[in-house]
Amino acid sequence: MNIEDLIDKTCLIGLTYYGVNNELLKQVQHSGRVISVDEEEGITIKLDRVLPKNTIQTDSSENNELFVLPPLLTPWFIAPPGHYKNAECQIDIKNPDYFVTWNISKTTESTPEGEHEWWGWEPCTAPPSVN
Repeated sequence: MNIEDLIDKTCLIGLTYYGVNNELLKQVQHSGRVISVDEEEGITIKLDRVLPKNTIQTDSSENNELFVLPPLLTPWFIAPPGHYKNAECQIDIKNPDYFVTWNISKTTESTPEGEHEWWGWEPCTAPPSVN
């Protein structure tokens, strides 16, 4: 697979955030459609939004949020067909093309107010399990 093959594909994204001491901070999910790829800038996804009455606003809207993932293919896995829902993260997607998962770790304990926090991104290279 080439990075360009991801364009116009749907994905379910799993992100796990860890603190400096490897303590779990939070887990979140996103879903959306890949709208552009760049081998240096990353993979840009237009995120879906769940609206009232569980309708999904897809990439036809200009108001959807963009999310950029690092330009690596190792954490991208073909998703098995299914209906994936997570009310807490407002996920409701049927038959996504891919699952993609990343572990994101805070690299410094604290930063002075107004300074950038640094996070390290580590791709999950084992296929995610589906419950």
